[in-house]
Amino acid sequence: MGKAQFDQHSEDQMLKTENKKMVDSPKAFDAISIPMGIFFTVFFSVVYYLLIRWREKIRNSTPLHVTNMSEMAAIITFCASCIYLLGFFGMNFVQATPFTETEEEDEVEEETTPCGASVIRESDIVSVKEVMKKEVETAIVAIDTVVSEEDEEVIQAVVSGRTPSYSLESKLGDCKRAAFIRRVALERITGKSLEGLPLEGLDYESILGQCCEMPVGYVQIPVGIAGPLLLDGMEFSVPMATTEGCLVASTNRGCKAIYVSGGATSVLLKDGMTRAPVVRFATAKRAADLKFFLEEPLNFGTLASVFNKSSRFGRLQTIRCAIAGKNLYIRFTCSTGDAMGMNMVSKGVQNVLEYLQADFPDMDVIGISGNYCSDKKPAAVNWIEGRGKSVVCEAVIPEEVVKKVLKTDVASLVELNMLKNLTGSAMAGALGGFNAHASNIVSAVYLATGQDPAQNVESSHCITMMEAVNGGKDLHVSVTMPSIEVGTVGGGTQLASQSACLNLLGVKGANRECAGGNARQLAKVVAGSVLAGELSLMSAIAAGQLVKSHMKYNRSSKDVSAKP
Repeated sequence: MGKAQFDQHSEDQMLKTENKKMVDSPKAFDAISIPMGIFFTVFFSVVYYLLIRWREKIRNSTPLHVTNMSEMAAIITFCASCIYLLGFFGMNFVQATPFTETEEEDEVEEETTPCGASVIRESDIVSVKEVMKKEVETAIVAIDTVVSEEDEEVIQAVVSGRTPSYSLESKLGDCKRAAFIRRVALERITGKSLEGLPLEGLDYESILGQCCEMPVGYVQIPVGIAGPLLLDGMEFSVPMATTEGCLVASTNRGCKAIYVSGGATSVLLKDGMTRAPVVRFATAKRAADLKFFLEEPLNFGTLASVFNKSSRFGRLQTIRCAIAGKNLYIRFTCSTGDAMGMNMVSKGVQNVLEYLQADFPDMDVIGISGNYCSDKKPAAVNWIEGRGKSVVCEAVIPEEVVKKVLKTDVASLVELNMLKNLTGSAMAGALGGFNAHASNIVSAVYLATGQDPAQNVESSHCITMMEAVNGGKDLHVSVTMPSIEVGTVGGGTQLASQSACLNLLGVKGANRECAGGNARQLAKVVAGSVLAGELSLMSAIAAGQLVKSHMKYNRSSKDVSAKP
């Protein structure tokens, strides 16, 4: 062997020896012996987090720069992990000499550490790389499956304006998918997250065309139960949907006081929904001519026949008119069965207006509603004439119940009611607001049973009366509500949750034995619940318990600080 060959062979042996020492060294082994399970858990968690954040920013058209400490920490951890991986897997490539395939296999198979542990082989490195690749691919697939390619195309079309958001249901034929796509598109357009607004759990088919357009989710409102309410000899568990603490508890106490006193009694005074169109003539005289024609008793039968053709349940009851110059406001009142009846009465009014056009061709119909109805606004006409169901509900509460359950006395309640609900409301110029908080109970029951919550305005018209009876020992309490607008069919009453609450009250759907019976019963339950609520709140105020009870039931110690 020549000198040159000897020197080359010696150099090769030295490099192999150094490489073996480097691998076999206990210190080197200890330096890289961090538990791989922990390392890869941290590494892939950071990678997944960064992918999620970058994906959200790309979707929201937000710059990819670092915006908070968590992202900065994730990037630092990612860089440190890359450096560690480079040192871990690149060590042999930097310091080891190249081998032929045969020599490398023999060398690796023979090497062991001084402590007898096997040296990390290249096959192990390849295996780890494969695991890393699969983990990253899994993370990316998990992100991509959130929005499919097919949905992504539709979302882009909505964001760009090529596809109107309102047309998604008809184009896709899938109401839930339409809600999801609209939701994602809205997040991208506004740059705001809708996290926390539920999407799953609602039958979007059931709201199509009757409850809500362009849905992106639904709002959760807790439902509590007050009762049993003993009303007209029957017990009712009253569902109340509310976010106000103490309301259900207060109403429940009133129900208890009524129950142990023998129950409450209710009477339905009127039942008729109204609609009042406004028409205009060239002169006030012509408007007066139509007024006289409509109010003539001999013409009522013909008008009722025309009106009643619109529905099996809609039956015209009265027509009242009011003139303002050459403008005529015509207030139609009709029964509507178990429906709240706004659409029903509107169709009947349309029929009558078309009929009148023949005899009054100069009549100009300005609007199907002229606010003389009056819907969803406080109005004296509803307070005086009534709208929907007019109900009065009363109960006599014995002196001992007032003291033990309501924690006050009869004289204090009577005085407080006079000065607060009657005199105080008069001083404020209240219109139908001669009560403590009727609106609270009406709104809660309306939301739970699928009524139109905006009609809480006139439905909460209520006057609460309290009087000492039986020699001043007992309390007579009553609520008179002239315009409770409720129905048990149509609208939100057909949704699953609201239907369940109606079923709890025994008034779900249409009454097969007596048309309108379920809606009338629901109106009585509303009035009875208001009676219980008035009784309890007035007692709490009289006893000085209002603030204390609200601090107990309407304040939470839970940390609800807003998250960034």
